[in-house]
Amino acid sequence: MRDLREWISALRRADELVEVDAQVDPHLEITEIADRGMKNYGPALYFPNVKGSSLPVLINQFGSWKRLGMALGVDHPDELAGRITELLELQPPQGIVEKVKALGTLKTLASFSSRMVKHAACQEVWLDEPDLDLLPILHCWPDDGGPFITLPLVFSKDPRTGARNCGMYRIQKVDARTAIMHWQIHKDGAAHMRDSDGRVPVAVAIGTDPAVTYAATAPLPAGLDEMLLAGFIRGKAVDMVRCRTVDVEVPASAEIVLEGYVDASDLRPEGPFGDHTGFYTPVDEYPAFHLTGMSMRRDAVYSTTIVGKPPMEDYFLGKATERIFLPLIRTSLPDVVDMNMPLEGVFHNCVIVSIDKRYPGQAKKVINAVWGLGLMSLTRCVIVVDHDVDVQNVSDVAFHAFSNVDAGRDMLVTDGPVDALDHAAPYFAFGSKVGFDATRKWEGEGVVRPWPALAVMDAETRERVDRRWAEFGIPD
Repeated sequence: MRDLREWISALRRADELVEVDAQVDPHLEITEIADRGMKNYGPALYFPNVKGSSLPVLINQFGSWKRLGMALGVDHPDELAGRITELLELQPPQGIVEKVKALGTLKTLASFSSRMVKHAACQEVWLDEPDLDLLPILHCWPDDGGPFITLPLVFSKDPRTGARNCGMYRIQKVDARTAIMHWQIHKDGAAHMRDSDGRVPVAVAIGTDPAVTYAATAPLPAGLDEMLLAGFIRGKAVDMVRCRTVDVEVPASAEIVLEGYVDASDLRPEGPFGDHTGFYTPVDEYPAFHLTGMSMRRDAVYSTTIVGKPPMEDYFLGKATERIFLPLIRTSLPDVVDMNMPLEGVFHNCVIVSIDKRYPGQAKKVINAVWGLGLMSLTRCVIVVDHDVDVQNVSDVAFHAFSNVDAGRDMLVTDGPVDALDHAAPYFAFGSKVGFDATRKWEGEGVVRPWPALAVMDAETRERVDRRWAEFGIPD
């Protein structure tokens, strides 16, 4: 997809978009409409008649497996994981043929790097006086502290290296030229602020093609450009343009761009906010975002989302990350067969991992290793099962966990960093985490009685019954 508009057209052609002609209110009403659709994995919604704004609203663009696949250009995110695996398995070439192939692969990868352009659609309309009142920013939940921009691509640069970063952080509107940037302590944007003189130039892009939007949510290591990942996913480099008032680049095809700076010396109360945890995040102090410029495309579209008790649209973005980054996790932790960040765990509350167990204590080793992997260090609960348990089937996982875990032997509890949104933790961003070894126990793991085998039918009988099923007259 070249831009959001091509994506909207694709959704229309696939009957994945419903256009709502009736006037809707961005204050709570759009949330209630979209929430009902998301809970039922309904279509993307396009609202051209929004109270108080001339801009149409797009929401729930990622909210089904079909649309997620369309957004990423695959039938299933596992296909992207396969492509990443091929790159990771690229070995030093031995012969001339291998060298030619390797050069071709590296050249292709290099072609996905973003490229600069001088003229961009996102700057068709320029406002010397930025005005957030022009945007149909949603007031999502009744007790929210105000309207929030919920699907922004926030661009900043590492003040030490100049490396670009793109993250997705909610932004609370204060007035026409001021907002509050929710830079959590563990995020790259917050690190840029800590390493700066307190003022960080920032640009916010709203409404990009789906690969670019997804890339902003991806947990890439610091210094790795999210726009390279976007180019890899879409198979084409992302065109970028320099902002007019700050030294930051944004996607040239974005619908709306906000330019300005985040000021660490200007902390303001942000929130409450009905978050992806399903609970309100309480008020806390975050830095102000002061706008110095604003631009948009002609007839711009405002792209947004809502979060709350799952399932929501963001569940599918999280599942994409789970599948796409599994090969990268395996490079550090080859024990892992599969992984699931279940819907009920809202990303950071639970991770289920299966392993091909080879030695006593391996499950506990994996639990500790998961807590050492980037933002997975924030995971409150890690469950490890054997390789023949389907981690995507939460009922099957629960059966084995409830059956195999002895609290004194198989639980691992430790203190450490937790997600800033974890309201159960006794302290902000710090609390206890638990791991469960739900694998079959071996000699040397505290087993003093024989471990029972799972009662399953033999393969020959299952196959015989399969062949004869029709003659039994039992409906499927």
